[in-house]
Amino acid sequence: MITLTNLQKTYPSRGAGAPVQALSDIDLTVARGEIFGIIGRSGAGKSTLLRTINLLESPTSGSVQVDGVEITALSARELRDTRHSIGMIFQHFNLLSSRTVFDNVALPLELAGVDKATIRQTVEPLLDLVGLADKRDRYPAELSGGQKQRVGIARALASKPKVLLSDEATSALDPETTTQILHLLADINRRLGLTIVLITHEIGVIKEICHKVAVMEAGRIIEQGPVFDIFAHPSHPTTRSFIDPVINRGIPDGLRARLSPTPQPGSNPVLRITFTGEKATSPVISAISRKLNLDLNIWHGQIDEIQGAPFGTLVVEALGDATAVEAAISLLHVNHLGVEVLGHAVPANH
Repeated sequence: MITLTNLQKTYPSRGAGAPVQALSDIDLTVARGEIFGIIGRSGAGKSTLLRTINLLESPTSGSVQVDGVEITALSARELRDTRHSIGMIFQHFNLLSSRTVFDNVALPLELAGVDKATIRQTVEPLLDLVGLADKRDRYPAELSGGQKQRVGIARALASKPKVLLSDEATSALDPETTTQILHLLADINRRLGLTIVLITHEIGVIKEICHKVAVMEAGRIIEQGPVFDIFAHPSHPTTRSFIDPVINRGIPDGLRARLSPTPQPGSNPVLRITFTGEKATSPVISAISRKLNLDLNIWHGQIDEIQGAPFGTLVVEALGDATAVEAAISLLHVNHLGVEVLGHAVPANH
């Protein structure tokens, strides 16, 4: 549905400063009907990347294809027509204060010259869809933040787009309202088969509704893939820094202070074991412990759910001889569990 190929965006220098490379070597594919998340910290380039999809930002070089159309090759008029198939919702809603809820949603249709009867037939079902049928005659000042964002979503859907772009659409909302808006977007995705691309700096948003994710840093995509896979096996330190607080992959500071990167006299290896799918609820660890006569001292653990599938992490100190520990690691791999050695636990009185 969306294909970005070797995308570059460079802003010219100001004064004597060097040019700013906002996007570098971006290759990204979003499948039809997918909810694709792009996450990064401030300045990572995610907003610039999102805005190249509808050419609100023109790339310096590279290709942008939406639904098979190379939009960087379109004339100004062709681009305007194409943008009708790409809806967008914004962090700060961008509603017109002098227009009612109904009229705000109807605005893009009015600008396109659609007749009043068709506008009514289009807008009223959208207000039902976003749960605002009873607010049709209210003004933005009379609405909560979540209600304003629902108006923004309905307005973005008015032109029946194939793609919906979400520019930090929940970052100005409280946690409860954020969850409601995310569930609404997921429902719209299911009902309409709408392709959604959203940017965020909150990994919880990615975990809640996205099918795939791209992690950005300094204008580059440093890691991308299915959300479950990225959560289960993050490879880049920046990705881990987003994920660890959400799924408690980290360990308490007091225990971390006991870790040495290399074996010390009397130390024991500390393992982080990752459980996914059926393995998250099966007694594999206890079976391995009994089989190898290996004591496992639990430091930290949690079972969560990602994209409807169970996901667990367990940090243990392995007390036993080196041969038994190596055999345990091998058995964990055989049972398709993720395992990594975090370090070696130095005795508390060391």
